[in-house]
Amino acid sequence: MDNDKTKILVIDDEEDFCFFVRENLMALKRFEVVIATSGRRGLELARTEAPDIILLDMVMPDMSGEAVWERLREIPLTAHIPVVFLTALATREETGNRVYKKIGEHWFIAKPVRTRELANAIDQLLAETK
Repeated sequence: MDNDKTKILVIDDEEDFCFFVRENLMALKRFEVVIATSGRRGLELARTEAPDIILLDMVMPDMSGEAVWERLREIPLTAHIPVVFLTALATREETGNRVYKKIGEHWFIAKPVRTRELANAIDQLLAETK
């Protein structure tokens, strides 16, 4: 990996969605994308890959996104990593004129999202959470 690339961990049980997010973001040449199709695998990869940001689905069969988020916050190696829920449960109306929005203590990006919008949101979120 190039040290100047942003490393993203996508945790989502929809394999096709993960594939397209990875391919589209990596095509921009500024991101390295690692994918996990289960919450448990996502937790493992969060520890071993040390991503700059995690994009996390809310609804998965093995663990809810909320359960994954809570576990990430309990692990010293992952507690500092920004997590954004990338979910169809949030709508564009709820996120307003921005692609992402903080609701309570969580950041949300509504699916579907265009690649450039997602890339810009990742850059802005990382700038805001530093």
